[in-house]
Amino acid sequence: METETAEGTANWLTDEQQRAWRIHLDVSRLLMYQLERDLQPFGLTNNDYEILVNLSEADDHRLRMSDLAKSTLQSKSRLSHQITRMESAGLVRRENCESDRRGLYAVLTEQGWDTMREVAPRHVASVRAHFIDLIPDDDLTAYHKALTPVADHLRAQRGR
Repeated sequence: METETAEGTANWLTDEQQRAWRIHLDVSRLLMYQLERDLQPFGLTNNDYEILVNLSEADDHRLRMSDLAKSTLQSKSRLSHQITRMESAGLVRRENCESDRRGLYAVLTEQGWDTMREVAPRHVASVRAHFIDLIPDDDLTAYHKALTPVADHLRAQRGR
């Protein structure tokens, strides 16, 4: 159904499209809330965990702050505050970049690595319990196939 608005024509969602959109929003919010709740006993937020994952998977457990900001979809300023909190907790440290005096690296500390080794299995169990194990394998395959073009589109939009 299309209607005229002050900005032009609105192409409203069908009932089925509306249901799909709203369940996506509900699942996204509820799942992230639950995963964060499951990280709380470790003193971590979802953002903390995402940073730890990125650093644990990087060469030498280090990433340039600008690259880490891009991969976690955070502004450089917001990431800097996040890293400051994580430094205070002993999970990461900053190091100067030899090739670029203005550049900084975020580096996973030994304590950060130990935290990852402790938390990761529990996080995976939480993802399984609250998401993966609730969806039949065939539906997971279809879900992945359906969302891949959306993710690709949004990644391309980021580059603009």
